[in-house]
Formats: sequence, structure tokens, C-alpha cells
Amino acid sequence: MAYHYNTRGTCSREIHFDIRDGKVRDVQFVNGCSGNTQGVAALVEGMDVQEVIARLKGIKCGFKPTSCPDQLATALEQALAKQA
Repeated sequence: MAYHYNTRGTCSREIHFDIRDGKVRDVQFVNGCSGNTQGVAALVEGMDVQEVIARLKGIKCGFKPTSCPDQLATALEQALAKQA
């Protein structure tokens, strides 16, 4: 199922992703640091949703209380809550 999440507190503005068979697929960040967001998207491709959340939740960007990876974890949590 395809999801869209509006980020908060990061340079990226949106995250688009799919969850299929409990795996994260097709992650795309809109704006943000291109190399970093592409790297995160590539690394989580095909990973179990819960594993991605566990690894990325709480990561901060400098002095900001969140980051693009942290926002992806939040987006995944919200997507799972909608599935329940």
C-alpha cells in the first residue's frame, strides 16, 4: 500500500513509500539533502518495517530534535497504526 507523509522539522517536506508484505519499498523523500535521503532510501529498501523503525527512531540532525531518518520511522509507525 502506498503512503504519503508530510514531515515536520526537517529539510525534506514529504516522504512517499510503500509497505508490501511487511517490507519497506520505494522510499522517496521530497527535498532534503539529496545524497543522504537517497542513501537512507536505498538502505531501507526491502527491510522489515519494524527493523527500520528500531534503527532510525530517535536519530537527530545537528541540534534539531528530529531528522529525515527519524521522520521516516514516524511515518512508518503511523502507516502501521492505519493498517491495524
